[in-house]
Amino acid sequence: MKNYVSAIIALITVALAAAAYGDWVYEGKWGSAGSGNGQFYYPHQLSVAPSSGNVYVADCFNSRVQYFSATGSYLGQWGGVNYANGVAVAPNGNVYAGDNIYCRVQYYTAGGSFLGSWGSPGSGNGQFNPVGLLAVAPTGNVYVTELSNNRVQYFTSTGSFLGKWGWPGTGDSFFNSPEGVALNATGTRVYVADANNNRIQYFTATGAYLGKWGTYGSGDGQFKYPLDVAVKPNGDVYVTDYNNNRVQYFTSAGSFLGKWGSPGTGNGQFNLPRGVDFDATASRIYVADGDNNRIQYFNWVNTAVVPTSLGRVKAVYH
Repeated sequence: MKNYVSAIIALITVALAAAAYGDWVYEGKWGSAGSGNGQFYYPHQLSVAPSSGNVYVADCFNSRVQYFSATGSYLGQWGGVNYANGVAVAPNGNVYAGDNIYCRVQYYTAGGSFLGSWGSPGSGNGQFNPVGLLAVAPTGNVYVTELSNNRVQYFTSTGSFLGKWGWPGTGDSFFNSPEGVALNATGTRVYVADANNNRIQYFTATGAYLGKWGTYGSGDGQFKYPLDVAVKPNGDVYVTDYNNNRVQYFTSAGSFLGKWGSPGTGNGQFNLPRGVDFDATASRIYVADGDNNRIQYFNWVNTAVVPTSLGRVKAVYH
């Protein structure tokens, strides 16, 4: 009888988890290879404006930022952002972009009017080698990763240096080519894609180490060069797993929740995915499908999906 009751409880737990869970379902895409309006030459980071829902894309080798409606209608662009890897939209709508020739951060109005810049080549405070990816905190502070300096710097909204952390290596708070950076909704946690260490590390807003997860591989919770990271309002963390051609997602402390994607050019497939971000409701997620030169977006559907593992059930009900 005891085993029977345990089995019933386990089945109920799985059923409840399935009912409470769901799936990311392919919704649409835009883009092709080229330099015309709405075309891309390796789109890298993307960022969704919290008020308008417009999607800003760092069009890396076209050295520009393009922006689109929520479903991909072309709205505009501006150049002068050399080898643009990073782009991030602030709560007030201003747009920050990284210029990798001049090793600086530039910022603009939502329509691309230039407002200012800061940075120069080097390893001092406020210098970059080079500018990696960007994130803007709820306070307006700007966080910048640096691949070769192996650190994170953060600044006021107009570029005054506030602090930094990180050194080359594999220990806690050390980095090997950090790429993506994102903050949770309250701005109290900073997640960094420690790409060549194949892990995610997370910190306080001022860089105090809190934790990490991930190893090299193709299993659940493993990575082959995690490139970008985004955080839902509920704290779940989404990671573009670059060389595994997929997106994985986790609880705020790194328990595996789910994944989607495979290599290819079809809908829902990826060829070296780069940037990732949500709309304001977090019911839609955008992925810069880098070598397919397109943006794909997916919608969260609450379907009765049986969790793929007991770990996923535990993560949901932790």
